[in-house]
Amino acid sequence: MTMKTLKGAALVGQSGGPTSVINSSLYGVVKTALENENITRVLGMSHGITGVLNDQLFDFGKEDPNELARLPYTPSSAAGSCRYKMKDPAVDPTDYERILEIFKKYDIRYFFYIGGNDSMDTCQKVSAFMAKSGYECNVIGVPKTIDNDLFGTDHCPGYGSAAKYIATTMMELYLDATVYDSGMVTVVEIMGRNAGWLTAAASLAGEYGPDLVYLPEVVFDMDAFLDDVQRIYDAKKKVIVAVSEGVKDKDGKYISEYGSSIASSKDAFGHAQMGGLALTLTGFVKSRINTKVRGIELSLLQRCAAHTASGTDIEEAFMVGKTAVESAVSGITGRMAAIIREDGDVYSSKVELVPLEDVANYEKKVPLEWIGENGSGMSKEFFDYALPLIQGETGLGKENGLPRFAKLKKEII
Repeated sequence: MTMKTLKGAALVGQSGGPTSVINSSLYGVVKTALENENITRVLGMSHGITGVLNDQLFDFGKEDPNELARLPYTPSSAAGSCRYKMKDPAVDPTDYERILEIFKKYDIRYFFYIGGNDSMDTCQKVSAFMAKSGYECNVIGVPKTIDNDLFGTDHCPGYGSAAKYIATTMMELYLDATVYDSGMVTVVEIMGRNAGWLTAAASLAGEYGPDLVYLPEVVFDMDAFLDDVQRIYDAKKKVIVAVSEGVKDKDGKYISEYGSSIASSKDAFGHAQMGGLALTLTGFVKSRINTKVRGIELSLLQRCAAHTASGTDIEEAFMVGKTAVESAVSGITGRMAAIIREDGDVYSSKVELVPLEDVANYEKKVPLEWIGENGSGMSKEFFDYALPLIQGETGLGKENGLPRFAKLKKEII
């Protein structure tokens, strides 16, 4: 890690799945960089690292400041995202040599990448290659993921808002699913390939929450699941299930594969494509219980629901972006801006820097001691952990009764 303040342009990009607050981190980077005398201009990558490789950059300094100020309340990735896996530079340095070429062309001395596990891997590889090449560029990763599985940070920007949406939606679903005097089983599929943080958030709905909760940290047994559903149905005639899309059986097979070939396909990073679990499980339930069964897949809704975003999440997302720039300008490189929960009865947090190599491609899962047995829900420790993260409201503005999101020109330079 060098400790040198550099003079030159800053480059920022977004990668991976969008969230409700990733643009708040973007605004934290952009606003802070535009105000810093050591940064000559602030450039954005069009669609993440592929924008660098394709020489598709735009100038944030030419955007309307009023539109930029709407970014914290605008969902998805305003600069555009990608899922592009860079090879090991020792195997194929082509992409890295191209990135170095672009950095030199625009005199880029500060590089900020907002994303999750795979994005931090990309960030770390770029940082290492620049150092090896002798090109001075301070690199800081900015965490993001609704999955909350990023190592090194207490929680990830994006998780609190997604958790709030899931808990809110579960409450609304509960009231709808229990309105009739006839029986019904409702299965709600929630995002989470290997970590169940989002599905756990369904329990935050309390008395309006699910009867059964299944996370990928625990082996899923179909017979035990059907027994659980039958037991609760016999007692209440109404059953609501929250289940992570990535639950697997004892042999490591995705349950979604029981009735679909979707999970057999892979993305650029080798991750299985999820989806179809709710439909699969409702089929098994119907074969067991003669009642109405409904499957619901929250899908993209849980990561783009800016209308229910957490105020705490928005503020922390901005904070990590701002701190990333301040740290880089102070001479720090090769780090990620992580959120640290401070001690005390009242929730508060701060940002600390952790080495990128400690973060890249490690997954943080829900502690097993926080997960109840037989799908019974989550422990008090989880509630103590998650409830502070969903507090506060969004400052989203409206026009004609509908959200008014940021509108950027993003003119390629």
